Amino acid sequence: MAWPLIKLLPTHTHFKFVSFSPIAAVISAILLIASCVSFATQGLNLGIDFKGGTLIEVVTPGAAPLGELRAELGRIGVHDAQVQGFGAPNAAMLRFRPTEQGSAVEEIERIKQQLSKTLPGIQFKRVEVVGPKVSGELFRSGFMALGVAIFLMLIYIWFRFQLQFGLGAVLAVFHDIVLTLGLLSVLQIEFAMTSIAALLTVIGYSMNEKVITFDRLRENLRKYRKTPLRDVIDLSENERLSRTLITGTTALLALSGAFFLGGSALHSLVVTMMFGILIGTYSSVYVALPVILLWGVRRGDDAEPTGKAKLARP
Repeated sequence: MAWPLIKLLPTHTHFKFVSFSPIAAVISAILLIASCVSFATQGLNLGIDFKGGTLIEVVTPGAAPLGELRAELGRIGVHDAQVQGFGAPNAAMLRFRPTEQGSAVEEIERIKQQLSKTLPGIQFKRVEVVGPKVSGELFRSGFMALGVAIFLMLIYIWFRFQLQFGLGAVLAVFHDIVLTLGLLSVLQIEFAMTSIAALLTVIGYSMNEKVITFDRLRENLRKYRKTPLRDVIDLSENERLSRTLITGTTALLALSGAFFLGGSALHSLVVTMMFGILIGTYSSVYVALPVILLWGVRRGDDAEPTGKAKLARP
């Protein structure tokens, strides 16, 4: 038995998606410019992974008091303190950036002494210091991974469809990445290695949306060879609208649980993925498809002789 609320979704729609393309282009241009301005003025709020810092793994006698540990690090005066559970219930991971005064070793010893006084019985299992050189290499490697992922997807779309489909998809994914990074820059949400993982997930979701969009468009292009391309695009998007709404809503509901219940450790990851899903769905319609509309497509090479089929009108 189908979920009753799904029945509220219309089965047949007749929206004129292409008609809104000029307005969408203006909105995208404004958002891209705003993102670039934010990058130039305040940049990304880089986390310990990319700025360098210290990691301390601790074990407490009972369940790890994450809130108390976080408050104590704040009283000690460390920079960008992060506390999260790690493995067992009584284990926690402390991460923070070094202060300007003194060496990292002296600061770590001072923190150990303060925590030992506040939480008797605490044990320090592991201490790691990430230097600025290593963190810079992580930053470059992370963005190289994004570039390689986009390039490989361009090749895949090119072979599966046509070159203009691949370029449309890649431009749309670039659009998604820039706007997502722009959101992180404007809100100054910490950008860490989890953010790179979130961006890679966004790229995968966005590209999957493009493939489904192109698949439906190609199928209808074979059916309606004499129909204007803009009408075929509108038809294809109306046909897949309910599927898009259900898939996107399901993903956002799952991420909402992590957003409200996952704590601060997952905040950056979840916000990046939620925004990426929304902007990836938008760009499938108003970035990728307009490129195809402007460039045009070949219909004569298709094997199915369905040129007499006519587009159904509401």
